Amino acid sequence: MAKDFSYLLARVIELCKNVGTWIAQTRPEFSKENIEIKEKNSLVSYVDRNAEEKLIDALHKILPEAGFLAEEGTFVKQNPELQWIIDPLDGTTNFIHDLPMYAISVGLECEGKIVLGVVYDIPHDEMYYAAQGKGAFCNQTQIHVSNTQLIEDALIATGFPYTAFGYMKQYLNVFEPFMRQSRGIRRLGSAALDLCYLAKGRFDGFFEYNLNPWDVAGGVIIIQEAGGILSTFNNQDNYVHGHSIVGACTSELHQKMLQILSLW
Repeated sequence: MAKDFSYLLARVIELCKNVGTWIAQTRPEFSKENIEIKEKNSLVSYVDRNAEEKLIDALHKILPEAGFLAEEGTFVKQNPELQWIIDPLDGTTNFIHDLPMYAISVGLECEGKIVLGVVYDIPHDEMYYAAQGKGAFCNQTQIHVSNTQLIEDALIATGFPYTAFGYMKQYLNVFEPFMRQSRGIRRLGSAALDLCYLAKGRFDGFFEYNLNPWDVAGGVIIIQEAGGILSTFNNQDNYVHGHSIVGACTSELHQKMLQILSLW
């Protein structure tokens, strides 16, 4: 059984706030000349790397026995039984283009289960957080998913392929029924924020393919503690490491989304 790590929450929140403030302060002077291309449409800058170093240095002091799985490859040590999963700047492309939709995402995984999550929506100064069994919060106010059951009443979030173009046909197969049947589809460019906005009731459902653990680890426990439902596209529970995720506010909407995603 996973231990109670909720005592760490306040320190992780403070850390994310401090690093997020630093990221916000760098934005006015940021130049696109600082961009590095990891692969097509996968961008990184000194902001991502420096933010990750700041997070890892502090988290290692907070919980020395834990390992790290982080997007930019910085780590102190590896410990798959207890590890921080970090995205120092989810929505890097948005940040580069000065589109105010990016976040820090930090999740703590213990024995294969996410037990703590913090996501800081930097431009909007919204701090989302949850610990196992303690509820989900945004800026100290408890949050809950919506109660939408019918897809015709649902606003759905997703991500479009920007590197995995081999899956374009599958995306197009499911986009049409989602567009025809729901109130609309939104693409923010930050999976961490998609998950938190679902937890807060702004979205009713979310699906995306080809995600990495650091894209979702901070947000999944926030959804669970807010009362939402998560799975992979084939209704399994390996949504952190399984590369596909579908989340919904109610079981009825989740089942309808899975039905559409069976066209994948």
